[in-house]
Amino acid sequence: MAENKRPPLPPFNHEAAVKKVRAAENAWNTRDPEKVSLAYTVDSIWRNRSEFLVGRHAIVQFLQRKWAKELDYRLIKEVWAFHDARIAVRFAYEWHDDSGNWFRAYGNENWEFDENGLMRRRIASINDLPIEEADRKFHWPQGPRPEDHPGLSELDL
Repeated sequence: MAENKRPPLPPFNHEAAVKKVRAAENAWNTRDPEKVSLAYTVDSIWRNRSEFLVGRHAIVQFLQRKWAKELDYRLIKEVWAFHDARIAVRFAYEWHDDSGNWFRAYGNENWEFDENGLMRRRIASINDLPIEEADRKFHWPQGPRPEDHPGLSELDL
């Protein structure tokens, strides 16, 4: 059914992979767990750091916990590689905790999609680096990154 499709659909070319990654970045920057979860299959399998999840309900619960802790979250994603129904992504995001300590998280994700463009597998490796607030690089109002804001490569991240 058309409402279950999330274009672009695999197999991916470079342009489609870039669109898919930007759509994911924009969704995550809304910090809306329900909205974000709709990009995944109902039985999607995740590894996020050392946490293992299965299904949309678990994804929503995970994202609620994540964004309750990671305040003023801003994310940038970039295509690293793609092939058929898979995309490798590198990303960085900035956030602070409830004590005002700032961090930049660096990571890589491996994504696998079904024929409808829903992500059925997400494997994420992430490291947090404490930073000073003055060292932040992601400055835009809460929500999707503006089109004219530099990406990871432009920021030398």
